[in-house]
Amino acid sequence: MEGIYLVTDASACTHHLLETIVAKAVQAGISCVQLREKHLDTRSFLARAQGLKTILAPARIPLIINDRVDIALAVGADGVHLGQTDMPYSMARRLLGPRALIGLSVETWEDVVAAQDLALDYLGVSPIFPTPTKTDTKAPWGLDGLARIKAYSRHPLVAIGGLNAKNTAPVIRAGAHCIAVVSAVCSALDPFGAARELCAQFENARPSQETLP
Repeated sequence: MEGIYLVTDASACTHHLLETIVAKAVQAGISCVQLREKHLDTRSFLARAQGLKTILAPARIPLIINDRVDIALAVGADGVHLGQTDMPYSMARRLLGPRALIGLSVETWEDVVAAQDLALDYLGVSPIFPTPTKTDTKAPWGLDGLARIKAYSRHPLVAIGGLNAKNTAPVIRAGAHCIAVVSAVCSALDPFGAARELCAQFENARPSQETLP
């Protein structure tokens, strides 16, 4: 998994409908979409997931469901993203099967170590920088923390937290395989342009990543 990973936040969609933003981001070249809905009831969450799958499936962009394994199963999503207090990885894997994409948030070094033996598809390193979209996270990892995880972990790394087109390059050079963004696209007046700029920044910085030890 590489590229720009869009994490949705309905409250951050200040200029366009969520579905419009996702469609524009897909046109711009993003690699993955995570549907994150902390406050919707199950039926509304399900309907939104179905709507996004209709947008993403023709473009072969993976749909990842945040937290809710049941929603992922119901809509045939490509996988789930789990937090440290969500369903354990082993149970999610048993339910979703070997082909499902499963990512896990890591907020402490202990989380990183505990994840090493799990057959995860990626680690969500959170947060890299302070972010207003999530206030219940631990202290930011920063670039040094991300580089430390890169040197240790066998998993691809998805960096998230305070990321935008101005700071993606050093994050990629520090070891991120994916740049996850929320408000940088969801709150943009021009979501296509914002996503396209992020994709261009990723492509420009990616060769530098290959030189890391």
